[in-house]
Amino acid sequence: MMSDYKVETVNDGIQEFFVDFHGPSESNPIRYLVSCLIVDITGLYQGGVWRVRVELPDAYPYKSPSIGFVNKIYHPNVDEMSGSVCLDVINQTWSPMFDLVNVFEVFLPQLLLYPNPSDPLNGEAAALMMRDRPAYEQKVKEYCKKYAKPEDIGASPEDESSEEELSEDEYDSSDEQVVGKPDP
Repeated sequence: MMSDYKVETVNDGIQEFFVDFHGPSESNPIRYLVSCLIVDITGLYQGGVWRVRVELPDAYPYKSPSIGFVNKIYHPNVDEMSGSVCLDVINQTWSPMFDLVNVFEVFLPQLLLYPNPSDPLNGEAAALMMRDRPAYEQKVKEYCKKYAKPEDIGASPEDESSEEELSEDEYDSSDEQVVGKPDP
């Protein structure tokens, strides 16, 4: 069912699992209306990879799955702290005709390409998107670069280095560098 996606089950069950989701790319800009302004959207999330937690209720497919981003994403309709997704088709208008392929090939890409700042879970992202589009786009790109690198998928948040930490190039404790130098 999810053969085109990397899927990792939790406790060898089928009701809870993680899916590695790649940000959608668009070769042509998409235009949509936001507060009476036409806005061009390109693949802002292109190149990012997010781990998405999926929980299937006992009544699935008659009840919608629970979907949430594990690694951080900056988007008006995704709660930054919990990763919860505000998407009507998943939360309110789910139909048993939908399946998980729809979620990952249609619903989530559309969510990222067509944000709805008038119904936000992340009020800061929504306000920034409406007030200062270039700053919003820059922040999206910063989050993608910092939190959605393909090589970081599966790393726990504690494994990610903070901005304050020094890289190996900046900090080397080898004795060769301190020989012959006075103590500070």
